Amino acid sequence: MFHTVERHSLEAFEKVIAQPENVDKRFEYIAGEICEVPSNPLASKIAGLILTFLNMYIFKNNGGQVTGSDGGYMIGGDRYAPDVAFISTERYPKELPYDIGYLPVPPDLAVEVVSPSDDPRQRSIKITNYLAAGTVVWVVYPMARELEVHAQGQRVRIYGVDDTLEGSDMLPGFAMAIKDIFPASQAADEA
Repeated sequence: MFHTVERHSLEAFEKVIAQPENVDKRFEYIAGEICEVPSNPLASKIAGLILTFLNMYIFKNNGGQVTGSDGGYMIGGDRYAPDVAFISTERYPKELPYDIGYLPVPPDLAVEVVSPSDDPRQRSIKITNYLAAGTVVWVVYPMARELEVHAQGQRVRIYGVDDTLEGSDMLPGFAMAIKDIFPASQAADEA
């Protein structure tokens, strides 16, 4: 069985997201597909916790900017809205655009929290394009309680709830216990 994908131009994407009924919605443009990006309470909670850890690091180290799910980025010809993203001070635009919803530079780090509605094929395309742009990608799997780190030229690293993720050269001194991004009530529900 074949899956037909309808492709659109970037101009068509920009027209769709500019329509009044779409102003408060999140969209991505992935390899010619226009995708609305819904979330769910668990994915939103996990993304919020990661955003908090990154912001705490930045406040202590004055080391960049973090955006949430409403912060979009231009990645090659695509437009992505990662759940969380980090961009270094050196690369962050001096003036933030008000008239476009996507920063013209890729983030240093993109965090994607997997939801049941996510398309694995689209996720794979996004990871490939992020890596080609030099972006490190953290993919969080809420039900497996795991986090994958994808970095250009490196093997994928998988972290479980007993592990601590360190920030490497991008976020020197950053450390986050993986168990701290998963709500305690979720662990009790799965036990």
